[in-house]
Amino acid sequence: MKLLRVGTAGSERPALLDGDGVTVRDLSGVVDDIDGLLLADAAGLERIREAARAGTLPVLDAAGLRVGPPLGRIGKIVCIGLNYHDHARETAAPIPEEPILFFKAPDTVVGPYDTVLVPRGSEKTDWEVELAVVIGRTARYLDSAEEGLACVAGYATSHDVSEREFQIERGGTWDKGKNCETFNPLGPWLVTADEVADPQELELRLWVNGELKQDGRTGEQIFGVGEVVRYVSQFMTLYPGDVINTGTPAGVAMGQPEPKPYLRAGDVVELEVGGLGRQRQELKGA
Repeated sequence: MKLLRVGTAGSERPALLDGDGVTVRDLSGVVDDIDGLLLADAAGLERIREAARAGTLPVLDAAGLRVGPPLGRIGKIVCIGLNYHDHARETAAPIPEEPILFFKAPDTVVGPYDTVLVPRGSEKTDWEVELAVVIGRTARYLDSAEEGLACVAGYATSHDVSEREFQIERGGTWDKGKNCETFNPLGPWLVTADEVADPQELELRLWVNGELKQDGRTGEQIFGVGEVVRYVSQFMTLYPGDVINTGTPAGVAMGQPEPKPYLRAGDVVELEVGGLGRQRQELKGA
């Protein structure tokens, strides 16, 4: 299923993208929201499937309807740094022996077509298309990558916007460059795990002002999705509704020759992960 949330920010309603890939159907009469409680509730998910099969869900007029993040009440966002071989090479970074972890606050999440704000004083705002993993069952001290995959409820397109000066040159941890407002557009859909045959066979692409900047595959990941979930579960408990951003492939501004083409107000970024939907953001000054 392709689940989404539509409506004004803070008042989104749950919805379903129909099998035609165009029609949006209202789920508010079936479930309260698309969130961790639903993803952990097999009966609730089955109610959605039954309603979809019956063909009785009301159609929403998509014209002018905002698409919000496809997941509400996110618990935590765990991010994996330097998780693609080609990205590590382009930034001249050594291949990590273990996954690098950092966090983004849930309040950085916005809809896939919402405005992204360039922080005040920023000279190095960068783009990163990523595969987001959404947890559907509690993961604690998992023993294998297979157990990790079994804890995944679904996948989404994620934009891990980053400010490189704040991240690298201002001391402390990476979090300074990762948690500016609007720095994690998510969606448009949460695609349930049963529709993704192999999360290591997905294409990721990103364009800036129409120019292709990133063109990668999740097969380039140093640590695959199942292993990432297993690894993170050794250090913290993952709960339904938590999100893991699994890293970005080569092609970020930081990895390009000088003068590096960092983002500015007025730029337009478009990105997609194969089968998970496409985003578009216009950038404005904060």
